[in-house]
Amino acid sequence: MIRRIGVLVFPDFQLLDAAGPMSAFEIAARYRPGAYAIEPVSRDGGLVRSSGGVAIDSRAFDRQDRFDTLLVSGGEGTRGPAICETTLDFVRTAATSARRVASVCSGAYILAEAGLLDGRRATTHWNRTDHFRRAYPKVTLEADRIFVRDGPVWTSAGITAGIDLALALIGEDLGEDIARKTAQQLVVYHRRPGGQSQFSALLEMEAGGRFDPLLAWMRENLRSPLTVPDLAEQAKMSERTFLRAFSAELGLTPAKAVERLRLEAARTLLESQPLQVEDVALETGFGDSERMRRAFLRAFGQPPQALRRKALA
Repeated sequence: MIRRIGVLVFPDFQLLDAAGPMSAFEIAARYRPGAYAIEPVSRDGGLVRSSGGVAIDSRAFDRQDRFDTLLVSGGEGTRGPAICETTLDFVRTAATSARRVASVCSGAYILAEAGLLDGRRATTHWNRTDHFRRAYPKVTLEADRIFVRDGPVWTSAGITAGIDLALALIGEDLGEDIARKTAQQLVVYHRRPGGQSQFSALLEMEAGGRFDPLLAWMRENLRSPLTVPDLAEQAKMSERTFLRAFSAELGLTPAKAVERLRLEAARTLLESQPLQVEDVALETGFGDSERMRRAFLRAFGQPPQALRRKALA
């Protein structure tokens, strides 16, 4: 059975938002010939220039199109199609016949404008979290997820997360063995679960910020309580000023940051050291394995033992 994958592009789309998933589907079809037919579509058809200058050839979409999966790319050009009734009408119509609809990064704005995310859980790039929540209060935004599935609607975080989403779709269609082989061919991790947090990467990217020394100290002292008074004292600020400044600069509360750092350290230990789960919980400041298990389920959607088994597989 050939599954038609419609990939919606528009002027100034982010190239990797489209090309990453398209490559994943193309490689999967090498292992299962005839599994996918990939069809870039746009409002006007022809060459569509990405924000990086590279153009993708497309055909003009049609209300009669019938796709197995409609994938909406994102990028700086999202603003145009998000207010284009022709495009939104196409997305709504395609969604009624497609088995599933998906978006990469800011492509979620197009799905939201089309009304496809109302009452659903979704995600997008962490940098757009506040604006997205204000713009679409009917959507439950899970900003710290790499990708989110809510029924037939899938959304993913920024750029490379589109590959993670595509691998998950391939796994659902063709099985985990094909998804694993596809990931190996792409030379990417097979595969980051949808529940993995974006914020661990965010903390790593805060180079040059005024809280960098504090974050480094936190990583070295995860076994300590790391309460707000402790952190404020280390930062040489009053608690009120610290809370306001920390949350404004990093986009999450100190308590969430502590949990993310502990999760990051715990996952690294689980995947690289032959330690008992209870010992990892103590080493990283969770205190007990049950508390760590609940944190893993919130952040990664899986318990510590499951992530360890995947890492060793």
